[in-house]
Amino acid sequence: MLLVTGGAGFIGSNAVAALNDAGRADVAVSDLLGQDGKWRNLAKRQLADFVPPAELMSWLKGRKLDAVIHLGANSSTTATDGDAVIEGNFRASLRLLDWCTEQATPLIYASSAATYGDGANGFADDASLPALKALRPMNLYGWSKHLFDLVVAERAARHEKLPPQCVGLKFFNVFGPNEYHKGPMASVLARRFDDIKSDNPVQLFKSHRDGIADGEQRRDFIYVDDVVRVLMWLIATPSVSGLFNVGTGKARTFKDLILSAYAALGKPPNIQYIDMPAEIRDSYQYFTQSEVDRLRGAGYNGGFTALEDAVAHYVKNHLDRADRFR
Repeated sequence: MLLVTGGAGFIGSNAVAALNDAGRADVAVSDLLGQDGKWRNLAKRQLADFVPPAELMSWLKGRKLDAVIHLGANSSTTATDGDAVIEGNFRASLRLLDWCTEQATPLIYASSAATYGDGANGFADDASLPALKALRPMNLYGWSKHLFDLVVAERAARHEKLPPQCVGLKFFNVFGPNEYHKGPMASVLARRFDDIKSDNPVQLFKSHRDGIADGEQRRDFIYVDDVVRVLMWLIATPSVSGLFNVGTGKARTFKDLILSAYAALGKPPNIQYIDMPAEIRDSYQYFTQSEVDRLRGAGYNGGFTALEDAVAHYVKNHLDRADRFR
């Protein structure tokens, strides 16, 4: 049996779908469903069990698992409840790390590109303690993920016991089906698609930095299918451990993202630029770009989907259909 925490969420539900498609019905999910329709992310899936996070550690007692895919977290970059974020993102991860270590169970967990902060120290996925300690996350979410990366790195540096496979994945800007429940944390494409479809202007942020034009803020956008391929490769390759970026290695603009959606629908662009809210201007990232050499060096050769192709697939197979779910 495999456990996927956060398995009803965006990346988690896509991972569960891939596991089912690979013939695995022995998948347990730990998550909260709430009342926002998140259950629809799993409506087409087969599960062996569904475990509320508060019951997870007692559920794990006496169990043997093939692996733990730990994706569950409060992923809001605007979260302000520090106690809740630390409990849900950091301390819950520590408990799973200890359990996987004691039970010799592979652990693949989600870190985040948010750990890099403003990118002043680059985007190299160096897992050494000195390199990690130089990073300065700009929000509570990024800091909570960074704390866990530091714990893993500290234990590795001290040659303390870790799970037989221990992998941290620094996801960059992931987009794709089943992100609809994320509200303001969903991709700009998911949030603006209905405007594109109905010929309303799509609003993007103006730039408030010299030398960067409106809509030219850049991100390393990666399609969720590519992320899942990395996860599936790691599950099948238990000899690989480490901390890895998961991005395409190529930054593109928000304007590129939206223009690709217009092109997929055969519509003329209609973009309107609005002021960025003052409360996020100081912490806004104008550029992220993954370095992917370490992932490739570890043996991953799956490649990454070009932005235009990924957007076209998302639009035609999900966003522009009555049933948008995978």
